Amino acid sequence: MSTSHLSYLHTAQDILKQIEATQTDAIAQASQICAETIAEGGLVYLFGSGHSRMAVEEMFPRYGSFPGFFPIVELAVTYHNQVVGCNGQRQALFLENISGYAEVILRNFTFGPHDTMMVFSNSGTNILPIEIALGAKERNLPVIAVGSIAHSRSSTSKHTSGKRLFEIADLTIDNCNPPGDAVVDIPNLAYPVGPTSSIGTLSIVNAIKCRVAELLTERGQPPVVLTGAHFLGPEESAKQIERAYDDYKARVHSG
Repeated sequence: MSTSHLSYLHTAQDILKQIEATQTDAIAQASQICAETIAEGGLVYLFGSGHSRMAVEEMFPRYGSFPGFFPIVELAVTYHNQVVGCNGQRQALFLENISGYAEVILRNFTFGPHDTMMVFSNSGTNILPIEIALGAKERNLPVIAVGSIAHSRSSTSKHTSGKRLFEIADLTIDNCNPPGDAVVDIPNLAYPVGPTSSIGTLSIVNAIKCRVAELLTERGQPPVVLTGAHFLGPEESAKQIERAYDDYKARVHSG
């Protein structure tokens, strides 16, 4: 009987155990920074290109999340539906390593004194996320990074500075993903399959989200949570969602 599926599940569990054993302090620090930002009326900006967009969207907006986070998702480097042709992957991979693109993106935003930037990149070596982090630091925003330290250390930065994302960020949370982001070897198949970076990164995102909600509530500023009909019923859920959207709009336009 094949055990490749079990091998993947066991490895995924091991990664989560590593995160719990080694990254809880960093997660707590990141949560404190985010809670302070939101409590002071600031925004936690979230950036990820490629598949790292999933981490951005996992934080907000979705059920069980709340305003205070501002997702930056550039379709040019995150639209994976078209593999080839218009908006294809070749173009996205090319743009991820064009110097100056990050500054073009950042110029669209007016950052406030209480804002924070969180950058997601498993490899931490591509130019775009590195320059997003550098641009945020130039604007005096604290920068939180989430990625694979093991992968980054075994890789060379594509940025002219030679620095990798974890060497730039003020705080880095390791998703404990092994280098290469494929963890299952199949007999007679040349290369491994089964990426795990999303499992670690999305779990970190939700751990931060839960702790931030707790910290804000303890401060007397409970967040307006996007809540589904399962908990409130269809009518009240619709009202709660509108309240969350209105709260988000007020936060975005108050800066």
